[in-house]
Amino acid sequence: MQLKKILYPNLLILLTLAALRLTGIDPVIHSDNDDTKNLTKYHQAQRSIVANYFGEPDLNKMYKRSIIRMVQAVKDSTLKIDGTPVDTTFSGLEINSIRDSFTNFEKAYLYIANNSPDENMNKLTDEAIRGMFSTLDPHSIYIEPEDNEQIQENFAGKFQGIGVQFQIIEDTITVVSAISGGPSDQLGIRSGDRIIKIEDSTAVGFTNEMVLRKLRGEKGSKVKVTVKRPNVEDPINFNITRDDIPLYTVDASYMLDDEAGYIKINRFAATTHDEFMQAVEDLKEKGMTKLVLDLRDNPGGYLSQAIAIAEEFFPRGTELVSTKSKHDRFTQKYFSRRDGAFKDKPVIILVNEGSASASEIVSGAIQDHDRGLIVGKRSFGKGLVQQQYELVDESSVRVTISRYYTPSGRLIQKPFVEGGEQYAYEIYRRDNAMSDAVEFIEHVPDSLKYSTDNGRTVYGGGGIVPDYIVPDDTTTSAYVFNFAIRNQVSFDFVRSFLDENGETFRAEWKDDFERYRKDFEWDEKTEAGLKDLLISRGMVVSDTVDSPSFANDSLYVPAGHYEEVAWLLEGRMKAELARQVWGQKYFYPIVNDVFDKTLKEAVTLWDAVARLEALANGKADAFSIEQSRN
Repeated sequence: MQLKKILYPNLLILLTLAALRLTGIDPVIHSDNDDTKNLTKYHQAQRSIVANYFGEPDLNKMYKRSIIRMVQAVKDSTLKIDGTPVDTTFSGLEINSIRDSFTNFEKAYLYIANNSPDENMNKLTDEAIRGMFSTLDPHSIYIEPEDNEQIQENFAGKFQGIGVQFQIIEDTITVVSAISGGPSDQLGIRSGDRIIKIEDSTAVGFTNEMVLRKLRGEKGSKVKVTVKRPNVEDPINFNITRDDIPLYTVDASYMLDDEAGYIKINRFAATTHDEFMQAVEDLKEKGMTKLVLDLRDNPGGYLSQAIAIAEEFFPRGTELVSTKSKHDRFTQKYFSRRDGAFKDKPVIILVNEGSASASEIVSGAIQDHDRGLIVGKRSFGKGLVQQQYELVDESSVRVTISRYYTPSGRLIQKPFVEGGEQYAYEIYRRDNAMSDAVEFIEHVPDSLKYSTDNGRTVYGGGGIVPDYIVPDDTTTSAYVFNFAIRNQVSFDFVRSFLDENGETFRAEWKDDFERYRKDFEWDEKTEAGLKDLLISRGMVVSDTVDSPSFANDSLYVPAGHYEEVAWLLEGRMKAELARQVWGQKYFYPIVNDVFDKTLKEAVTLWDAVARLEALANGKADAFSIEQSRN
C-alpha cells in the first residue's frame, strides 16, 4: 500500500504533463529548463514532507510560502502578479491536499515560464522548495545536487582520490600532509611538496574546486603529478593510482597520562564506531583504564553511530535513547544489545555549544544513567532526527522524522519559533558558560525537570547542562593570536621553516613525537622571525595605544604586548609543525597541551566520577555532585 501511495501520484503527474503538452496547453519548452523534471521534483519534495514529517505540516502555508519565495527570485520586474496564478493573496485560494498544491503550483510555474521565457526555471523551482521547507523546523532543508555529493562523502566516511591535504599558497598547490596509508603517502609525497603540473599541464593558479576536479577520480584510475620539492633542484614526477581515501572522524586519540586516554570525535559518520573502537583498543594497549571522550564542536550525524558509541559504555539491556513521531515506523526505543567494551571504566564527556544531535544522545545517556561526568558548556540543543530523501535530479531533501528523548524522558531540543537564522545564532548569545547555565536552570519549568537513575536533577528544553561547567578563559588577549590565524602567519611560517630546515628537523624529531611534544621549543631566532612576519602582515607596535585595536587591515598593539602573548603563537606554530610533519592527528595533542583549559580541568575530576559510581551504589548523596554546577 505504501508503494502505491508513492508511485501513483508520480505517474499521474508525468501522464498529466505529457497530456498537457500534446493538447497544446503547455506549448513552451525551454532548452535550459526541464519542466517535467522540475514539476516532478516539487511534488517529490512536498510528498517527502507529508509522508515522513514528525508533526503536522501546514499544506496551505507550505504552498503559499513556496510561491512567494519563487516570485521573489523572478528577475523579470514586469511580470504581473495581481490576479494571476502566482497571486497568493487571492481570497479563494486554499490548499487542502497534495493534489491542490500540485495543480496550483503547476499553473504558477507555467505562468512564469510562458510569460518570462528568460527565467531559469530550475533555480526558481529550487527557491520554491526552499520556501516550502521554511515553514518547517530549522533542520528540515533542501540540498542542491552539488552540495549533496559532498555531504554524502562526508558521512560515508571516504572519497576516491590521491590522498593529500593541500592548501593553495601564492597560486601554488602546497601539500600540507599526505593522508597516512593513501596512494600519495605510499609513493613518498610529503608535506611541503608543491604540485606544479597535473597531467603535464600547469597547475599554477588553480582554485580549490579545480584541484578537486583534477585529483579526485574513480578508484584504480591514474593521474600524473609533477612536484617541486624544497631544496631539490629538479621536479619529481609521480604516477599515482587513485584509491579509496578515508575521511577520519576520530581527530585524535592519545594518552593524557599513564591511565587516562583521550579520544576526539568530530562527527558521527558511517565509520565512526569502527574508528572509535580501534582507538580504544590502541589506547588499552598503552595502559588506558579511564577515558576522556571529546565531543566538543561535534554537530552530530548518524543516529545509528551515536547508539553504537553509547552502547560501549553500558551493560546489555540499558536504554540509550528513544524516538517519537506521528508515524509508528519512526517511533522506537533503543537498548544496548550487548555488554559494552568500556562498561565498567570511568568516563568523562566534554561538550560545548557546538555539540549537537548525536553528541547529545551519547552525553544524555551517560548523564541520565549516572555513568560518567559531563564537563564543559551547555550543548546546542538539537533533539530532532532527520532522514534524507533523493529527488529526481540528484538533489535531496532532509526531513525531520522524529524527536529523540534521553533515557530519563527529556527532550533536549531548544525552541525554534524565532526562525532558522535566530535559532542557529542563539549559541553566540550565551555570554558566559556559568551564567548561561545558571540562567537556563532558573528559568526551566518544573515540567522540564527530570531525574537521573540515582536522583540527580537534569533538564530538558535546551541542550545538555554539564555536571561540571568550565567557563571560557578570558584572561588572555587573543587579538594577536586571531590576527595571526586570519593572516595565515603560523601556517606560512612553519611552511618556510620546513623549507629551510626540514631535513635537519626530521632527522632529529621524526621518530619520536612524544619527545617533540614534551621537549621541543622554538629558538630566539625563530621567535624574532615570527614577530617580523607579523609586522610584515600588518601588526604595528605603537607607543600611542593602551590596548590592542584594529584599524583597516592593521593591528595596533602597545609596546611589550606581543611579548606577553607570544607563547600563544609559539604553541600554535608547534601544533602546526606537528600537523605538517606527522599528520592531522598529531595537531591536537599540542593544541590541548597549550590551550585547553576545559581538558586540564576535566582531568582533575576523576574523584567526582568516582562519587558518581558511589552514588550508583548508594554510597553518596546526589546533591554533592549537583553542586558542582553552581
